[in-house]
Amino acid sequence: VQLQASGGGSVQAGGSLRLSCAASGRTFSNYAIAWFRQAPGKEREFVSAISRSGASTYYADSVKGRFSISRDNAKNTVYLQMNSLKPEDTAVYYCAAQWWTVTGTGTGNYDYWGQGTQVTVSS
Repeated sequence: VQLQASGGGSVQAGGSLRLSCAASGRTFSNYAIAWFRQAPGKEREFVSAISRSGASTYYADSVKGRFSISRDNAKNTVYLQMNSLKPEDTAVYYCAAQWWTVTGTGTGNYDYWGQGTQVTVSS
């Protein structure tokens, strides 16, 4: 499956952005999808994930209550709504796919990756 992340940009602290991850190539509904982010000089970290049907969602503690993940299988797209953004949310955000189910939050659990979209939050 091929993934294309989009929707990044520059916002002030407290603002909102919605990221999109569009998939093509294979049956999208067979894949769990996650978002990761990587800030300069830091390791890539888990942000959120969603099950194949969308019934189950997972969040890192740092974004819980501020970010919301959803998916539209008819449009082969996963969304990450990011509210109350903070400067520490600044990073390149990547979407990733894992066959069938969410088995963990490590980067090694995911087989397919998009190219990343930059999010910059200024104070």
